[in-house]
Amino acid sequence: MILTPKFNDGRSTLERMNTDLTRVGDGLYAIDTHHLRPRLDASHLIVDGGRAVFVDTGPSAAVPRLCAALQALGLEPDAVEAILVTHVHLDHAGGVGRLAAALPRAKVIVHPRGAPHLIDTSRLVAATRAVYGAEHFERVYGEMRAVPADRIVIAEDGHRLAIGRRHFELLHTPGHALHHLSAVDPDTREVFSGDTFGVSYREFDTAAGAFIVSTTTPSQFDPPQLLGSIDRLLGLRPSAIYLTHYSRVDDVPRLGAELKADVEAMVEIARAAAPPGEALAARIFAHWSRRLDAHGFPADPDRRHALLDGDAALNAAGLEAWLSRTRR
Repeated sequence: MILTPKFNDGRSTLERMNTDLTRVGDGLYAIDTHHLRPRLDASHLIVDGGRAVFVDTGPSAAVPRLCAALQALGLEPDAVEAILVTHVHLDHAGGVGRLAAALPRAKVIVHPRGAPHLIDTSRLVAATRAVYGAEHFERVYGEMRAVPADRIVIAEDGHRLAIGRRHFELLHTPGHALHHLSAVDPDTREVFSGDTFGVSYREFDTAAGAFIVSTTTPSQFDPPQLLGSIDRLLGLRPSAIYLTHYSRVDDVPRLGAELKADVEAMVEIARAAAPPGEALAARIFAHWSRRLDAHGFPADPDRRHALLDGDAALNAAGLEAWLSRTRR
């Protein structure tokens, strides 16, 4: 059984998961960017009073899907007032320049550490190529357009964002990335967490609820910062958290405890002496697989590998980079 929240009109978050656009809350929509596979990477659209804000964009190739979502909701391009970039990793921000060009009134809101990489994308593109390789970069990310400097709004911790009658406070939540922002609506206690609150793929939902794992990707993973940021979000007592990977989760206290334990497990796995020939990614996968057993997910190794191998490899690279920094 898959547990999904219901809304006043009786529809569930998974009601339209076979399409790009899914209603996940009141005036809240997830748009599947189809980055790498369906239901891995979401852009969120907040709509109130005929005005709108995007939270993250996915890669550049996703922008037509985002524009189609606006059209499906009867919104003109000039209804979008802002594009909030939680952080500048390309699965979150690769399409921001292309989307900004299509939305004439939208400002791009980003942390001060991230802003230079949107105005001049060369260093960000080079760093991403270094992590993934040139062939993967061209196939998956393609062109990343710059954002004109006059379209950028620098958002420090505590920055306020209004959309219609809704108001959001932006929080600096480092640990996954030094320039990471999360957004909270103080009235509804809904949080948009980017990658700070981990990854929860809907394929892993069981009768026990959602399954969550940490993301310790290169190059700025910092365990104490990330645990502090998770605690900060939990301190808001969220009614729901919207993840870029993948959208709405409830039962936040349980998931928060499991996520913190997973971060701590990543650190222990990275620090432990490995048997000869055993890769760090393989140890991460084995840890997650044990957790999936306890979660009641079918013992299907091929399915587990298909869904988790990419995250295990990225987490391993992030952990190795963190260990290298701490040993200097």
